[in-house]
Amino acid sequence: MACFYFYIRFRSTTKMQLCQTFDAVDGKQARRTNSSSPLGELFDHGCDALACAFEAMAFGSTAMCGRDTFWFWVISAVPFFGATWEHYFTNTLILPVVNGPTEGLMLIYVGHFFTAIVGAEWWAQNFGNSMPFLSWVPFINAIPTNRAVLYLMIAFGVIPTVYFNVSNVYKVVQSRNGSILRALAMLYPFVVLLVGVLAWDYLSPAEIIRKYPHFVVLGTGLAFGFLVGRMILAHLCDEPKGLKTNMCMSLLYLPFAVANALTAKLNDGDPLVDEFWVLLGYCIFTAGLYLHFATSVIHEITTALGIYCFRITRKEA
Repeated sequence: MACFYFYIRFRSTTKMQLCQTFDAVDGKQARRTNSSSPLGELFDHGCDALACAFEAMAFGSTAMCGRDTFWFWVISAVPFFGATWEHYFTNTLILPVVNGPTEGLMLIYVGHFFTAIVGAEWWAQNFGNSMPFLSWVPFINAIPTNRAVLYLMIAFGVIPTVYFNVSNVYKVVQSRNGSILRALAMLYPFVVLLVGVLAWDYLSPAEIIRKYPHFVVLGTGLAFGFLVGRMILAHLCDEPKGLKTNMCMSLLYLPFAVANALTAKLNDGDPLVDEFWVLLGYCIFTAGLYLHFATSVIHEITTALGIYCFRITRKEA
């Protein structure tokens, strides 16, 4: 059984390593073949945005995170969206010395391999038992190891990264005599997306994040991919800075979901529609929204530039 578990994790980790390698060399390959285009940036960061959800689900399963799987997605999505937002204003993608696309992914690989050796239960026991030499540390020594890792990543990874994102954008906006409030307004759809999903979970009689964490991460991750893609497109098209109202299309389903959860309070704890089907509809809605955006944008860019999506145009001699 242990060998089978190790084999499954090895295959999963190998695929992630291949994704990381391709993510690092695709730009060089595009420039070498003279096929670099705005579509490449949209593909690159768009796929990375979706990878946040799939990697969070994979690690959540490995580390027995349960409802905390959603929060592992949050701590990967927040710095990613912050970096994309910063890139929009500075025209430079600034990554810290220790960052998610390289060191962060390597830590995930190590976590998968480590779990294959010690077992998934290692993550579920108290941090003081998993790390006896750190059992003297107050507060975190009495909480599950996976949650302790979550708190440490927030404290030493997410918060400093977000601080530098806001600081860099503030400097650029001030130097251009722009409005920092207009810049912050571009974060509104992402913030409302998180607040909406958390409100839905709070009101839900089924506690959707606890009972269906992977569905919640998948649906919200697809909505996040749409938000990231729309911001990248605005940057490529040099659109005016400020809130992009069509980004709010990713939020259209949440009022229905929250209202359905509220009906449980009027119907002896039973919502009008079973929340499993509401959550499944959420995933279908966000998948359809993302696919419509991706296919329409790809078609327009390839038509405008006279290029192909998955094929390099042969140059005339």
